[in-house]
Amino acid sequence: MQDSDVSYLLSEKGPIAKLVPGFAARQQQQEMAERVAAALEDGNHLIAEAGTGTGKTFAYLVPALMSQSKVLISTGTKNLQDQLFHKDLPIVSKALAVPATVAILKGRANYLCLHRLDLAEQEGQFRTPEIAHSIIDIRAWATQTRSGDIAEMSSISEEDLIWASVTSTSDNCLGSDCSYFDSCHLVEARRQAQAADIVVINHHLLFADMMLREDGFADLLPQADAIIVDEAHQLPEVASSFFGESISGNQLLELARDCESEYLAEVNEDPNFVRIASVLQKLTKDLRLSFGTEQRREAWQSIAHDKEFKKAILAVAEQLEKLQRQLTPLAERSKGLESCYERCVELSSRFTRLTTDVPEDHIHWFETHRRSFTLHITPFDISEIFHSQMQTMDVAWIFTSATLTVADSFEHYKKRLGIETDNTAIWDSPFDYGKQAVMYVPESLPDPTDPDYTEAVVAKALPIIEACQGGVFFLFTSHKALQQAADLLDSELSVPLMVQGDKPRDVLLSEFRHYGNAVLLGTSSFWEGVDVRGEALTCVIIDKLPFASPGDPVLKARIDTMRKQGGNPFIDFQLPTAVITLKQGAGRLIRDVNDRGVLMLCDPRLITKSYGKIFIDSLPAMMKTRNQEKVEGFLRIKSA
Repeated sequence: MQDSDVSYLLSEKGPIAKLVPGFAARQQQQEMAERVAAALEDGNHLIAEAGTGTGKTFAYLVPALMSQSKVLISTGTKNLQDQLFHKDLPIVSKALAVPATVAILKGRANYLCLHRLDLAEQEGQFRTPEIAHSIIDIRAWATQTRSGDIAEMSSISEEDLIWASVTSTSDNCLGSDCSYFDSCHLVEARRQAQAADIVVINHHLLFADMMLREDGFADLLPQADAIIVDEAHQLPEVASSFFGESISGNQLLELARDCESEYLAEVNEDPNFVRIASVLQKLTKDLRLSFGTEQRREAWQSIAHDKEFKKAILAVAEQLEKLQRQLTPLAERSKGLESCYERCVELSSRFTRLTTDVPEDHIHWFETHRRSFTLHITPFDISEIFHSQMQTMDVAWIFTSATLTVADSFEHYKKRLGIETDNTAIWDSPFDYGKQAVMYVPESLPDPTDPDYTEAVVAKALPIIEACQGGVFFLFTSHKALQQAADLLDSELSVPLMVQGDKPRDVLLSEFRHYGNAVLLGTSSFWEGVDVRGEALTCVIIDKLPFASPGDPVLKARIDTMRKQGGNPFIDFQLPTAVITLKQGAGRLIRDVNDRGVLMLCDPRLITKSYGKIFIDSLPAMMKTRNQEKVEGFLRIKSA
């Protein structure tokens, strides 16, 4: 495949332009496609930053389909997976008329487990009528679905807790011993992935496969010639979680419930067994309470020496041992009980590892949720591990995102992942930011540490919101600031006010587009992966530079370690990470060649601190002002 071939396919006379209404040929897209094609041809690595509007999806799909290679495409979210598989790939495949086969593969929690559905029905003890109705609806859907992908059931949210009861985990899956193995949706999805030329996965699945390889199990994903990583800026954080170890209260509760269900279904001789499983559930809930009622994310040492906490840890550990002893003779009675025994052994061992001393090169921490908790061990540095995995897999790796560089340098990204390649490229957005957007840094704001800062930000934002007549994303770096701003704005706006958490994210976005003049307040999940084009979004307001909280246990440990090693954690880690996050948030504003709008950055440190220039220089070149009247004038012109 020649570079000119790829360029032609994406040209104004090419097959994609003929098939896709409104397709515009872009030089940046063609150049990126050429570089991707070369990397696939030569088996090389490539790191590519492509600004918003480049069309990077088609820029890697065209050469991937034309390469006649086995290619894995890893995305950041399930929504992006679905868009690639159901929308983008069919369009490109049809335009190119290539015979490549395509498959989508998600994590096992996305596929209905018929065995678990049976257990849920047999148990028959539903907490609410709604749960009972959901089980009936899922059973009806189970007789019709071919894929078993829970995303098909729009009537039940993918976040609904009911799915945990009717999907499997690696802990409770019976594998080839399951009576439904021949009709298992997950097994079928994996078979299709093994046979396909192009397989769409997500980052979590990619790293799950890496961990299985490391543990000596069979490969979860098919052998590939190349791996294309879209939304690659997310990779370091996902890698950190997967290369560590964790255990959650929910895993312990599920173990106890599954033991009880399997025992009642297969044996049901000794009520003492059910009591032991029930006590494990109670002690797990007691352990959650021993952390305190508030939601926390802290270093292990902050609570490790508390007497009541130590008692709760010991009680859970001892109950796991009791359950394991009870399961030992029962394991041979059924495959379900054998699986419960193996899970109990593994979770008991992991619980011990996560509640005692950990290796010095790891971070020991915990986080609590409303009803559960998670214990973590996270490696300080995942660069050597990821580099080793890249070497082991020996395929062409292509990393792409709109936000990978800091001041036009990939060094921060390469260092975090241990990527050793100089084959990099940057394509600026084809949008004319100079005409389409204004960056506004308001004057006279207090320091972000001031207790009245959020109130001052809202006061500065109100005139801009009024001038926009709605159509605003108001992005925050903390939930506390978001809630404070929501309270302040509640009685001040004449346009709809929408707040993250009131409804699921997809519902909020759908309603935001529908209203066309709403103000949506959001935190981290709205900083990226959100695409609102046209008049519905006129302004993005960001309250502070997105530095991670210095109280975060993982960040704090990383900072301490870097200092001990003689590094500068602010310059080497905190600043570049914040720059990439700001680029993501700012990228919500201009999503189309016809979009116009205002990027309002409220943090005075952009002006008062020397590092402020690094943030500004990393954003697309647009008109800049500190004058509110000029912003209002720009918005009047836009409205006209």
